[in-house]
Amino acid sequence: MDIIFLEQVKVQTKLGVPDWERAVPQTVILDIEIGYDFSKACQTDAIEDTIDYGQVAARIRETLAEHSFKLVEALGEHVCQLILQEFKAQSVKLKVSKPGILPGLKALGVVLERSQ
Repeated sequence: MDIIFLEQVKVQTKLGVPDWERAVPQTVILDIEIGYDFSKACQTDAIEDTIDYGQVAARIRETLAEHSFKLVEALGEHVCQLILQEFKAQSVKLKVSKPGILPGLKALGVVLERSQ
């Protein structure tokens, strides 16, 4: 399987368990690996034979701006399912990082892997 990766994708969303934390959007950082068979795109050099990573990033930003999540796990599952369903990926590995939320931590988060 081939992989497209999008690294350090910064998005804005409302995220957190307490209501006050979801009152304003905050930055979340995503590292995404998308599994797909890119052999046809390698031969044709045509965007329609691959997954347009610009569209992936735009769609993720759009949906996360519209939604609110209590848990990074729920946010991660939402993004994984979006990539699998809307972009017909075979698999997705997603790291969700919530930077600077607790004193003494650079970031916290989850890593999820899903496939069709």
